[in-house]
Amino acid sequence: MDVKVVSKDEELIQLCRDVLAELALDQSFSITISSAETFEGEADLYIWDFDSSVSLPSRIDSTSSSLIVLVHSRDLPAAKAAIAAETTVVLKPVTRATFSALLSFALSNPPITSLRADRDVLFQRLLQANLKLQQYDQNRTDFLAMVVHDFRAPLTALTGYSGLLLGEPLGLLNEGQKEVVQRMHLSIRRLSRLADGLLQLSVPPHVRRGPDRQRADITKCLQEALDEIRPLGDEKKLEIQSDLVACGDHLYFDPGQITQVLVNVLENSCKFVPRRGLIEIRGYPWFWERRRGPAVVSTLMERRSSGTLQPNSYRIDIRNSGGPIAEENLRFIFDEYVSLSAANGRSGCGLGLTICRGIIDQHRGRMWADNTPDGPMFSFVLPMPEAGFLKVNLAG
Repeated sequence: MDVKVVSKDEELIQLCRDVLAELALDQSFSITISSAETFEGEADLYIWDFDSSVSLPSRIDSTSSSLIVLVHSRDLPAAKAAIAAETTVVLKPVTRATFSALLSFALSNPPITSLRADRDVLFQRLLQANLKLQQYDQNRTDFLAMVVHDFRAPLTALTGYSGLLLGEPLGLLNEGQKEVVQRMHLSIRRLSRLADGLLQLSVPPHVRRGPDRQRADITKCLQEALDEIRPLGDEKKLEIQSDLVACGDHLYFDPGQITQVLVNVLENSCKFVPRRGLIEIRGYPWFWERRRGPAVVSTLMERRSSGTLQPNSYRIDIRNSGGPIAEENLRFIFDEYVSLSAANGRSGCGLGLTICRGIIDQHRGRMWADNTPDGPMFSFVLPMPEAGFLKVNLAG
């Protein structure tokens, strides 16, 4: 089956690739990327990123069952006037779960003809209801963004005050007081990062501030993350081992955001690992086939090929000695509001891993989870434009 994605939105294109890779389990797909201005050729399914300045070709506008149109809320009136009423319309930014459901339906084998009309009518009604729900959800998200923005100011002030106390210009602290203020300072920084992450999630992708990529040292980010989660590790008497292959100044990323990813994943590991358990962190150069995700998906082909097997990314694996993640949860563990309870009953709001994947996606990388014989492992890769490596070790 041929799928044509008509869009200039890199995040949407990547989402299409990822979802199609997940769905391409028992049939073969090919995917072609083009812009509305250069559109040509035929396909079995069209995914059209609506642009009010460009009209849909009449030959696909009339085949609504093979057309999915993605529209920003501001362009919704223009889209409704420009396309057929029965066309599948989805409000941007589209969630991964919604997009997966739509593509699964569009790519499914046609049912018996006598049942198809009733099914399509019911599906269109559901889509209309879903469109309304997306509009309500966007209003809720806008409100959340304003609330989180208001939270950031007092949190920033508290971080400054606690840092001032730790610096002791206002007077010396005894060891007990210093430990209490240190823990308070770390907790406030954690809240600040969570607020920043929530704000990023609430901002639509097309207006979201991109990462401040710069030449940076991944080992420094890991050391900062280890320092921050050390109280959690000490509380459960965990053993933390880390072994990185550093790439000097050949890796470009936002140090603050990648530190946040490491902290979130390590905190998650501390929560689920048993007392006196083990957390292992490894980093190394890796060849990543970007169009096929972390593992090769043989049934999904894009009409271009890669000609090199040289390391083109840097990979971080964080494995803990906790129990395995249920197989049915592996696909959804990075989704918003999905929260798994630990053995001790502790759980979070289900946003930490979502924030992590959002950060990695903005870096044009990829993040996933797997079960290994030694415990669950969370991995992510960052694109690396150059090579040149030096072996280093960090004490856990």
